Amino acid sequence: MAYTFPRGFVWGTATAAHQVEGNNVSSDFWLLEHAPGTLFREPSGDACDHFHRYPQDIALLRQLGFGAYRCSIEWARVEPEEGRFSLAALDHYRRMLASCHEHGVKPCVTFHHFTSPLWFAADGGWEDRANVDRFLRYCERTVRHLGDLIDTAYTINEANLTATLAATGVFPPGGLKSVAQFVGDAATRVGSSLDRFGPFLLGHPMKMRDTMLDAHVRSREVIKAGRGKFPVGVTLAMQDYQAVPGGEARRDRARAESFDPFLEAARKDDFVGVQTYSRHRFGPDGPLGPEAGVPTLIMGYEFWPEALEQTIRYASSVAKVPIYVTENGIGTTDDEQRFEYVHRALRGVVKCLRDGIDVRGYFYWSLLDNFEWLFGYGPQFGLVAVDRDTQRRRPKPSADWLGGIARANALDE
Repeated sequence: MAYTFPRGFVWGTATAAHQVEGNNVSSDFWLLEHAPGTLFREPSGDACDHFHRYPQDIALLRQLGFGAYRCSIEWARVEPEEGRFSLAALDHYRRMLASCHEHGVKPCVTFHHFTSPLWFAADGGWEDRANVDRFLRYCERTVRHLGDLIDTAYTINEANLTATLAATGVFPPGGLKSVAQFVGDAATRVGSSLDRFGPFLLGHPMKMRDTMLDAHVRSREVIKAGRGKFPVGVTLAMQDYQAVPGGEARRDRARAESFDPFLEAARKDDFVGVQTYSRHRFGPDGPLGPEAGVPTLIMGYEFWPEALEQTIRYASSVAKVPIYVTENGIGTTDDEQRFEYVHRALRGVVKCLRDGIDVRGYFYWSLLDNFEWLFGYGPQFGLVAVDRDTQRRRPKPSADWLGGIARANALDE
């Protein structure tokens, strides 16, 4: 039996600039990847050379059957030195968005996806709320140049991520930089200090949460006031927080710290983007590890595709705005496992739709096997394999399968 999705349901796949473009040398993460003693498994290097190969990648995306492409603008390219905006970089992204339109693909643009200009991180970065004004200036300049080509905009990708990593015990309360010497060494190399250096992901979780919440709310208005008319929202890192007996209070506290401030702010957004990969359990004493007998993946979390249904339900109940699944996928070398994961996750989306929840689209993460931050090129999330030596693209069987679902706008349950 097949379920037909609502008319206009958006099917897409996604990338982030730093993870696919290559040679993002003006960014904070480039410095961190190359710092002595770095925890990054390897540097991003040429990545997937998407900076030059975006025309063929967008054409391939469309050929596979997807009608939307979620990509990001790299702030470090647009403003490599404070106050000095690169017209060449802005024109590059204008050509990329135009290529989407030429292929009948909706360009869905993220203004910040993890990486920032090095000068920004060195001077407080996302730990200093005074820096929100700098982000607003970048958003205003970017939307002025690109806004007429944007279909959908996301202010910040996973603005709550550091809070979720702290709430689930993955990172210490003071952030990774409080225990990782390479961050302090990198800060010294650029004339900053460990206290002042504020790159996303590695800094103080709650300081970054509060700064990014302020940045989202204020940049939403800046982007809406700019060129073009399109919906604006934020994407959130969400796991299905579950409680074993006695862990309910811990679970609820984790939700209150990592999800609720953003979901409540999203009530004034046009939508909220849900990004889910797995679940996390809580006991009476706090976060628990993977459950015995449940398979775990290369990044350490459980194979639990049913998490997506629960995060959609929670986000909708709190934010009360339309939902897009802006990331969902699996890092695996086993494409059969990818089939199973995505099929089960999509069945959860169907259940939400049948219950009247306003879910408007699904974006698989990711289009390409790309740079996965601290894990380097180990996790293979892509629908399309990329040869690290030749940059040759090879669609996997799962790409044709999911593309077929997109074309049909229907899922065989």
